[in-house]
Formats: sequence, structure tokens, C-alpha cells
Amino acid sequence: MNTLSSSAFVTTDTPARYIGRLCKHFAHKIPVSFDAQQGRIEFAFGLASLQAEAHGLRLRVEAAGSEELQRLQEVVASHFERFAWQEALTLDWQPNGPR
Repeated sequence: MNTLSSSAFVTTDTPARYIGRLCKHFAHKIPVSFDAQQGRIEFAFGLASLQAEAHGLRLRVEAAGSEELQRLQEVVASHFERFAWQEALTLDWQPNGPR
């Protein structure tokens, strides 16, 4: 079975802050693991991965179907953008090839 995925990159000096905020927020309800460099959020309908990079934060979402992928993008983006309001960051999802 192929997994659909997409990713987004945002330029920020504080990727660890956003990894921590997102992961701590979701950890109250679903399985999460994270440190300052990466995060993993396990939704019932897909997986979100966060990775600190030299100039920002890469977010990747994976799901079994296009509807689940769209839902995951919306959930992750809405929460991220709420936490990133001070920097006015938004996510622009780009499709990845099948895995």
C-alpha cells in the first residue's frame, strides 16, 4: 500500500519552540514523541513529523488516503499557525511522491 505525503517548510530561528508547542499540545490526547530536533505526532488518520533544520522547520504529514491527508494538513496547519501568530508563519503544503 502506498502512503500519500506532503511537506511544508517554514523559515524560523526557533524550530524547537514550535516542535515543543505542537507536540505538547497533542500529547494530551494522542501518542507523541519529541525532543529539540524532531517530533512525531500519531493521529488515528495519519502521522505528522517535525524536523528542525538549519534555517527553519520542516513538517511532513503521511496518510493512507487523500481525504485523510487533507484533514491532517488542515489540523496541523491550523494548530501551527495559531502557535506561530507572532511570526505570522503559514504552511504551504507540497505533495511528495508515493512511499
